[in-house]
Amino acid sequence: MFYYAFMRYAFTAGIFIALICAFMGVFVVARQTSFFTHTLSEIGFSGASFGVFMGISPLLGMLIFTCASAILIGFSGEKLGRREASISVFSGLFLGLGILFLSLSDQQSSYATSILFGSIVGIDAHNLHTLIGLSLVLLVTIFFMFRRLAYNSFDGQGAEYNQRYNQLVSIVFLVLLALTISVTAQIVGSLLIFVLLTIPASAAKYFAHSLKKMIGLTFLFALTGIWLGLYLSYLTDWPVSFFITAIEAIIYGGAIFKEQLATAHK
Repeated sequence: MFYYAFMRYAFTAGIFIALICAFMGVFVVARQTSFFTHTLSEIGFSGASFGVFMGISPLLGMLIFTCASAILIGFSGEKLGRREASISVFSGLFLGLGILFLSLSDQQSSYATSILFGSIVGIDAHNLHTLIGLSLVLLVTIFFMFRRLAYNSFDGQGAEYNQRYNQLVSIVFLVLLALTISVTAQIVGSLLIFVLLTIPASAAKYFAHSLKKMIGLTFLFALTGIWLGLYLSYLTDWPVSFFITAIEAIIYGGAIFKEQLATAHK
């Protein structure tokens, strides 16, 4: 299996994708921004379509669209009702723009499928180096913002009392989330990155009771899904995205079952 260069690239990329999803996923779950994560994946598709239409890099188009929408939604405020209304508006607007750009471009419609589903087994050395470089930038930024993000995400009462930097932290987090989706979606797809950013962290919270342990378990769950999915896809020639999604769903189902058992024995 590792005789093929694309499989080596895919397994290496899986490490960095799982690492990013571990650090960002726990904050996505804690801040209850799963809906916005899904919306950003759709906006990423629109941005890539814009890049195709303009003749620029699809990654650059994704970065422009996702970061712009993250900043606009961040400025809409922290109130849940207003934020979700803003997310719905931007989701519909950008998805419509994505369809428009694809219809106006001379690219085949099959390119839209590659944007949505990605191709982790089709990456080359250039894609891998781009992923590693941008992943390191993201991880360094998260490192310097970690304490403020943790306080703002997990201490709701304290953050509400000390609102001085709340909106700034929220905007920075949403931009980081936009960068995460843009960086990884070109490889695993806009739809699959939503799974990796939400399900592993949602499962980890049932097993871990500290932030560090939760991040570690999220990384383990995400990496297991990616590596095992790649291996099963190699054996069966079935889509790797199916196996990754199914494995993560099984992990989450196991976490729920464990929690139900623990509750029943109390």
